[in-house]
Order: sequence, then C-alpha cells, then structure tokens
Amino acid sequence: MIDIVNLSIQFTGEDLFSDVNLKINRGDKIALVGSNGSGKSTFLKLLTGTEKPESGKLLFPRNFRLGYLPQDFLSFRGKSLFDEVKSSMENLIGLHQREEHLIEMLNAEGIEDEERNSILDELGEVTIEKENSEFYSIDNKIEKVLIGLGFRERDFERYTEEFSGGWQMRIHLAKILLGNNDLILLDEPTNHLDIDTVDWVTNYMINLKCAILLVSHDHYFINKVTSKTIEIYNKKVTFYNGVYDKYLRYKEEREIQLRSELKNKEKRIKEIESFVERFRFKASKARQVQSRIKMLDKIEISEVTEKENNLEMRFPIPPASGSVPIEVCRLSKNYDALQVFSDINLEIHRGDKIAIIGPNGAGKTTFAKLIAGKIEPSSGTIKLGHNSFLSFFAQEATEDLNLENEIIDEVSAINENITLGQLRSLLGAFLFSEDDVFKKIKVLSGGEKSRVALAKLLLTKSNVIVLDEPTNHLDVSSKSKLQKALINFPGTLLIVSHDIDFLNPIINKVLELRDCSAKFYMGNLDYYFYKKKELSENEKLVEEKSFASSKETRKDQKRVEAEVRKKRHDATKELRKKVDSIEEEIAMFEELICTAEKELLDPEIYNNPILAKEKSKFYESSKISLQEKMINWEELTSQLIELEESFNKLL
Repeated sequence: MIDIVNLSIQFTGEDLFSDVNLKINRGDKIALVGSNGSGKSTFLKLLTGTEKPESGKLLFPRNFRLGYLPQDFLSFRGKSLFDEVKSSMENLIGLHQREEHLIEMLNAEGIEDEERNSILDELGEVTIEKENSEFYSIDNKIEKVLIGLGFRERDFERYTEEFSGGWQMRIHLAKILLGNNDLILLDEPTNHLDIDTVDWVTNYMINLKCAILLVSHDHYFINKVTSKTIEIYNKKVTFYNGVYDKYLRYKEEREIQLRSELKNKEKRIKEIESFVERFRFKASKARQVQSRIKMLDKIEISEVTEKENNLEMRFPIPPASGSVPIEVCRLSKNYDALQVFSDINLEIHRGDKIAIIGPNGAGKTTFAKLIAGKIEPSSGTIKLGHNSFLSFFAQEATEDLNLENEIIDEVSAINENITLGQLRSLLGAFLFSEDDVFKKIKVLSGGEKSRVALAKLLLTKSNVIVLDEPTNHLDVSSKSKLQKALINFPGTLLIVSHDIDFLNPIINKVLELRDCSAKFYMGNLDYYFYKKKELSENEKLVEEKSFASSKETRKDQKRVEAEVRKKRHDATKELRKKVDSIEEEIAMFEELICTAEKELLDPEIYNNPILAKEKSKFYESSKISLQEKMINWEELTSQLIELEESFNKLL
C-alpha cells in the first residue's frame, strides 16, 4: 500500500535515520518504537507530508486517505460535537450532496429525455453506493464511537469549544476512527484516556480493517493492538514481525550480544594500543606498528543503549495497622448541584492493594482526597483504623515542595535517621545522581519535581499510602522501579491510575467508581475486564431472553430457568465447597479460642508459668489463624455472591 524508498532525514546536520526501505500493507497494525529523540514523531510527520525527507520518496496509492493524531492535537470550534465528528465522513457526505444535486437537475425545466435518462442512471449508481457504504447507519456509528470515547448523549449538541483539552483529543480521535482512512497514525493516543476508554479504543482498533501505525508508552495498549514493530535504533529503521512482547525479547537478546561484542572489541583495542605503545619507536617493528594502527581505524564500536542503573526503590518497613485500616460509612460528596458519590459503604483491609478506576468525571481523585483527609465529605464518615498511618501522593504534590531547598535537603527532612549513602541511592533510583542532588527545587522541571515528591513518599513510615496518578512524569525505568517497590510494600495501597500495565502486577482488588456508587472486584484488572465482559454478555442474554419469553409458554420459561439454575450450581459448586470448608475451620478456631480463654482463667494453669506460657502462645496463634481465615472467608464469600448475582439476573 505504501512504499518507502531510500528515505533519509537530518536534524541539525546529523542523520536521524537514513536509507529506509519499508512497505506498509493494508491492514498492518504496527508499533513504532525507539528512544526519546530517535525520530518517532518525525517519522509520522514524514508520512503526513508535514516534514520533507533529505532524500528518498514515499509512494502512496491514488485516493489514499490518512488520519493523524499528533501529541499537540487540534482545538475544534464552531460546530456541535455531533456535526464536527460527522464532518470527517467526507466520502459519505459527498455522496449525499451528489444525490441532492442530481435531484435538482431532474427537477430543472426544459431537460431533454436523453439527459434525464443519463441523470437517472447516475442517481441509481449513487443510491446503490450509499446503501453499500452503510450511509443510512452513519448516525448510529457516530453515536457508538462517541459513547465509547466517554461522551454522553447530552454532549452531542454541545459546541466543541466547550470541551477541555483532553476531550478535544477525543473529538479528534473520533473523527479519525470514523474517517474511512486507509492508514491511521497515532502519537501517544492513550495519554488522556481513562481505563474504560483505553479498553474500548483497544477493542475498536483491533477490529479496524485499515492500517495503523502508533507510538505509545502504554505496554498493554501496544501489545493488544499491534502485531508488527518498526524500530528506530542507531539511526536505522528496522521492521519486525510479531507482537510487541516478542520484539522486547529480541531487543533484550540484542543488548546482551552487543555488550558482549563491545567487551571483546574493547579488550582487542587495549591489546593493539599496548603493542603500538610498546614498539612505537622500534624501527624493526615499524611495519607491524603501522599495521596495528590501521586495524584500530577499522574496528567499529557499535552503539549500545545506556545500561539501566540497578538502584532499587524500597519503602521502609512500616508498623502493622489494624485489620481494617480504613472504613467508609455512608459517604456522599457533592459540589453544589453535582452529585459525585452517594451513600458509599466499604471496608479496606490490611494488605489490600486497590486500583481506583472509573470514567472521567466519576470522582477518582475526589475519592482519593477524601480518603487522605484533604477534603471533607458532604455527609458520612471515613474512619482510620487502629495504628493506621496514611500518606498521600497527589497529582499536584509538587506544590508542597519548598522551592528554595536543594533536592537532598528536601528529601532528607522527611526521615532524619536515613544515612547519606541511603539517601543518594534513593535519589539515584529517581535519576538524581552526583551533583544533581544539590539542585534547587525551583529549577527542576515538572517531571523532576514529581520524582522528588515520590522520593519523599518512599521515606515515610506510613502503612497506608494513597497515590493519584503516580506515573504521569516517570520514564520507563523509574516507573518499573516504583512498580517493584509497590509490589513489595507490606502495607495497604490505593492507586488512581489509567496505566493498566503498571497496575496489574501490583493490585489485588479493583474499586470501580461509576454512577455515584462504588463496587469492588476481587482481582486485578485482567479479572475486572473479564467480569465486565461477562456482565455485558449476561445483559445481552437477559435482553434476548426477555424478547423470547414473550413468545414462549410458561413451561419453556421454567425449562430456561432450570438450565440457568443448573449452570449457577455448576459454576459455584467448587467455590461453595471452599466457603463451607473455611466456615468449619473458623468454627473450630473459635471453639479453640473460647476453650483457651477459659483455661487461662483457671488458677491451676495461670499459677504454672510454663503451662500458662504454652496456653497463652497457643491462644495468640489461634487468634492470628482465625483472623487469616476470616479474611479468606470474606474474599471467597464476595466472589460467591458476585458470581451468584450474575446468574440471578438471568432468572
């Protein structure tokens, strides 16, 4: 479809890449990867024609349609949301305008029969083309895409200038998705999307027939959408078949090989230089010396990416909190007439690592601030449990930094017991090394300030941490280190983030905020998406059943219900066994504890120090075991109730 022939481009006199020869075929879904500054955005601009190559050419087919979403997207004005998006479907609108023009020509006075017949023939062709192109379902398509991108029906008639930057990007993306393009170019398309919308866009793009070339740091999104990779590395552009994960494995193997080759070459260079230095002034060795110097000139040193520093982020071990560090009772929050939450009740247990997700505007940041005590609820309470110490990292955490402090002083003030070596190791993990640590906060970029705020957080001894979009200003290396630190953190976490790949290995629960309410899902985001898909399919089954039931007899109705009950029984059988088993164990431990309490009150026992110590130790271990069993029982019971409810909706 697109042929790229001997393409080269320079930046400030140096090649970004040269002699690029590639072919992008219809339906290819490709990830464009490379380090910052390697030329990814420039490559996209070459395809759009906004950048011109130094040499080479790009060959496109006739009537080629291209959609491009840059990072600095457009701002739309002057039309309603619906009409702005509809304007992208130029080919279908052109057909309609052509049809209206032909009808006007037919109604003109004095038209000859021969001309009338010719117009009628053309009008018939236009009508057939409209039907084949699904012209009459155009409004439904637009509604589907706008709803999928998070807009509501009441937004459709709002003027586009009323929408903020992130929503302007969604308008642009909607136009591209509906534009009947042959190739779509996307530069960081998920930056302003919530998790629901990322998931919808992912599935929509998987089913698109056109070619897609995208740049993104969202591992989950790239891996789902693309099946090929174009890499810009060492001023060369290379094409790889296979999903993104396969490319990453290849890249890792290449790095190992290049480092081995570099080590061997450096060793060889030292040997040659030693020979030259040793015999430089010996006339009898002049020929050999000159030969060795020529060898040095011929040895090429391959460029190897900088080795990621191995410093790790670690939270200090906090004191243990109570079993329920946070309890939310009848929580409601509104801003004037806008209701954000209503009557939310939930418990957060010790060791929970929870992703707080939901569509834009659902109140994720508001909920995080309420938990952290930064804002007050309209009604209801949030109680911190026994021995609970909470820290909060906000999107605006950098506002709390002292701009006149040096980095090292700002961070060390959090924990006076930390040594200089430990402090430098921590700051090194956040890419502040050597003299960087003496920079003043006021000269740092937004991303650097965010890293300082996170470094301060890692020095607190809190056992409950609330994080609001912690990865927004982190590079891949720092994000990976923070992820590992959060996985190993022994306390309780609540994280607001749209980064699926970052969240998945950390969390064990998902708290979904939607329609003024909150709902727990007992698993990571893979489990959440599975349950949402299952729920959607169940709702579809309910609709189908409702439609069919009007035509069925009561006997058939009972048969369907019996089948659903059987499926419910089969699906919950093993889970019920586990719940029953753990309930028996709970009863056993409760009985043991009760017996132990009576024994500890017996004078014969408490007057015997050895026996009293044994009974006391047994009593404490039984209480701990009971607590673990209760937590396990609560999780299993929640899963069972959720599973049963999904089937009950079918009855």
